[in-house]
Amino acid sequence: MSNLWPRVEPLLARVEKPARYIGMEQGSLRPEHRPSCTSWLLVYPDTYEIGLPNQGLQILYEILNERDDALAERAYAPWVDMISEMRTGRVPLFSVDTHQAARGFDILAFGLAAELVYTNVLECLDLADVAIRAAERRPEDPIVVVGGHCAFNPEPMADFVDAFVIGDGEEAVGEITEVVGEWKRSGRTTREGVLRELASIPGVYVPSMYAVDYDGAFIAEIRPRFAGVPERVEKRTVADLAEWPYPKRQLVPLIEVVHDRLNVEVFRGCTRGCRFCQAGMITRPVRERPADQVRTMVRDGLRRTGYDEVALTSLSTADFSGIDGLVAGLVGEQQGCGNVGLSLPSLRVDAFTVGIASEIQKIRRTGLTFAPEGGTWRIRQVINKLITEDDLYAAVDGAYSQGWQRVKLYFLVGVPTETDVDTLGIAQLAREVVRIGRGYTKKASCTASVGGFVPKAHTPFQWFGQNGVPELQRKIFLLRDELRRTGAQLRWHDPAATFAEGIASRGDRRIGRVIERVWRAGGTFQEWSERFSLDRWMEAMAAEGLDPDWYVTRHRSADEVLPWDHIAAGLHRDFLWDDWQAALREHGLPDCRWTPCYDCGVCTDYALEHVVASAVPPAGGSQGTGQGLGFGREIPVTLTASAVSSTAVSATK
Repeated sequence: MSNLWPRVEPLLARVEKPARYIGMEQGSLRPEHRPSCTSWLLVYPDTYEIGLPNQGLQILYEILNERDDALAERAYAPWVDMISEMRTGRVPLFSVDTHQAARGFDILAFGLAAELVYTNVLECLDLADVAIRAAERRPEDPIVVVGGHCAFNPEPMADFVDAFVIGDGEEAVGEITEVVGEWKRSGRTTREGVLRELASIPGVYVPSMYAVDYDGAFIAEIRPRFAGVPERVEKRTVADLAEWPYPKRQLVPLIEVVHDRLNVEVFRGCTRGCRFCQAGMITRPVRERPADQVRTMVRDGLRRTGYDEVALTSLSTADFSGIDGLVAGLVGEQQGCGNVGLSLPSLRVDAFTVGIASEIQKIRRTGLTFAPEGGTWRIRQVINKLITEDDLYAAVDGAYSQGWQRVKLYFLVGVPTETDVDTLGIAQLAREVVRIGRGYTKKASCTASVGGFVPKAHTPFQWFGQNGVPELQRKIFLLRDELRRTGAQLRWHDPAATFAEGIASRGDRRIGRVIERVWRAGGTFQEWSERFSLDRWMEAMAAEGLDPDWYVTRHRSADEVLPWDHIAAGLHRDFLWDDWQAALREHGLPDCRWTPCYDCGVCTDYALEHVVASAVPPAGGSQGTGQGLGFGREIPVTLTASAVSSTAVSATK
């Protein structure tokens, strides 16, 4: 392999943000390429600013480089100005660590967290001089691997990817390394042999090993093409997060990036059961990191990186059992030590307490964001976001009382059974939040951020047909008019981009041709509003003879074969269907960590269980902590015969 830096450096003076391409960050590595090592290029298919903070990439980067038989470098999608310069100068895609050509690596591994970056994957492969279609690759070409949440519906990208890793990658990358290493030692004769071997690894899906049969527009069957290839690919799950204390050396960028802070993952998985949330469904069960390990990772990370903010990350950070004590301990360690801020992203409204607020504000107030998701109690029962208005108002009151001035609220529109009453409820909640804040400060403000709902694979809403562009636009304009001159601001996601996301996320293998057409028409960086065009997607669908509404706005039936049915996230299909029916009945289910098991399939079939750091349920309001949903914020009291008099007296105080 040759170092491309002499050819890359002259381009940097002609592009925006040249620091995107030079590497040399604190925490980065310069691994030595040896024939005995399986080389990985970990590619995040978006710009450096978006991709560098990605924890999944950083975790695998460290794990692979700790192995004697592997090495890993990083790459990010070059921005359009750099792409133009690279194509003009015939400079291929390169790693940022040692500026090696991407084509020289044994494995190109992409992490996919959003469907609209699919075209960027094709751009990166083409820049690397690798055939975009897997069937056209030769034995000397890299193996193209994809992981991330989008892999749970791999079919839209099946034509372009050699192997998908379904679920957690910490253990799987080692097994893939061994298979590819053996293939290298055998002389890299044919690709089919190594792909057959990869398909035998638990959690690895190799699309070329499967055939898809159609019955008209519908899928009749997805079946293995060879004996020994599993009919269903089961996800990989790391059982004990304590065994994987990564990243140990978080990268510190040279330029400003998103989430530019020390990030420490406190737990993985979620059992709140929000029916719209794919991440919560596919990452079950809950696996909490021991509190002492969290403290160590925070202390060591701050000392090494010099960051002045640390974020405790998860799908619902305030649900970490013992969160009050953890936050108090971390705040106590930071007081008087440089004013380091502590943030808790993904806060559950009903798990945020005045105690947590008062602790965080002792050092430095960071941004505060809550996600009620729905505007009325009825719709929150439908989506199983079981928080009451009182939960929200108590949380924001606690925040404003401790000195916060700005609160951001996230909502979804276009969820099943939604009416205009539910949509307008968003405005009512935002107005009330402003009113509460103004009781503490005239500067109090609230931003309501609204996104269009896209049903995702392996959720109870996977059978639902999403709202089209005109209906989403109507609902957003309804909210915009309602919130004028109220002190609350409204932000929204482009309904056209929501529609395109529906095509990519709910598609089958035929959508691959659409993705390729969008890419060839110049449709890269579709996550960026200035680059997005729905017309490209609609023209590509028409050219392929595919009906966009059949894929996006159509409801699915119970017996329809879904494109992802051969991928197992651990959830029983009948559990998901029953939960879908419960949603239509406006019936919610509490958090299963603190209630009887619903037999969703994850713990029972996988012989796994929830791992919690404390036996005490997290601070909470309406969901999962024994509080009856019909009682608002009253705490129900259970009376026993031996303690009726004393308990009754205390309960009435």
